[in-house]
Amino acid sequence: MSPYRFYRLSLYFKQRFGQRIRKIPLDAGSSCPNRDGTLSRSGCAFCNQKGTGTGLAETGMSLREQYLAYRELSRDRDTDTRFLGYLQSFSNTHGPAARLRTLLEELTEVPDLVGLAIGTRPDCLDEEKLDILQNAPFEEIWLDLGLQSGHDATLKRINRGHDAASFATWARKAAEREIKVCAHVITGLPGENLADFEQTILFVNSLPVSGIKIHNLYVCRDTPLESAWRAGKIELLSQEESQAWLVRGLALLRQDMVVHRINSDPEHDELLAPSWANKKTAYLNAVNQLLHDTDTWQGKALGQDRPEWMNPPKKRKQP
Repeated sequence: MSPYRFYRLSLYFKQRFGQRIRKIPLDAGSSCPNRDGTLSRSGCAFCNQKGTGTGLAETGMSLREQYLAYRELSRDRDTDTRFLGYLQSFSNTHGPAARLRTLLEELTEVPDLVGLAIGTRPDCLDEEKLDILQNAPFEEIWLDLGLQSGHDATLKRINRGHDAASFATWARKAAEREIKVCAHVITGLPGENLADFEQTILFVNSLPVSGIKIHNLYVCRDTPLESAWRAGKIELLSQEESQAWLVRGLALLRQDMVVHRINSDPEHDELLAPSWANKKTAYLNAVNQLLHDTDTWQGKALGQDRPEWMNPPKKRKQP
């Protein structure tokens, strides 16, 4: 069974750098306009006050200290591994441009760092911030840009605080500066069906986006979504439905787009539903099996032939 039915990030890194690249999560103590009162204080429907990430900023650890600590833990037996720092928690370009410049400067010239992935929202960008990212002294910059859905009605329903046109505008502006954009989308959002999700994938396809993360919706404690779920106002996808949506999305996805993730990874003590959402390995194995059983590959539904990277790597001959 070919391990390459979609363009995995690990494969992209091997092609780009000729070696393994691992992500290191970094917490800059960033906020969000949907949390600090700029837009609202309730946040997106699926997000709690903790957000995603390590929370290490609250302990006083600098970004450099966090990076060096994770680097040592991650080297394992492979001392040649290099890393991509991921500014993960909340919206890391929120606030003045000078703050973004300071964050990047703190991570320059640290050992084995090839670049950064910066999590943010389209309404937390401006021309000056993109100029800072464009001129940052790293080999690789990814802008992890939250979209979630290409439908404005859904974005309003989940209290996203921006529209799809805003995402499109800043994805284009980033691409003009050769900054790689990774779009974040979610399957099974409240009020959406499979056709809605398909349209979101096609919307992303239409933009100069280089990568994508496809997350499955889950209910986390202390979120607006929890209240709606407990009141029976939303219906979550079953595991089989979630996997079918994902496989359909991959089939519709341009083959040049790097797939960074295909599932959410909730904390065990935060997850309320569905119960299968914290069984990551089983979920991924089932998705790969479904891709194989249906003979599906990334871009197939667009009429794109089996890509060269779908072939398994050749084994080295023994001397």
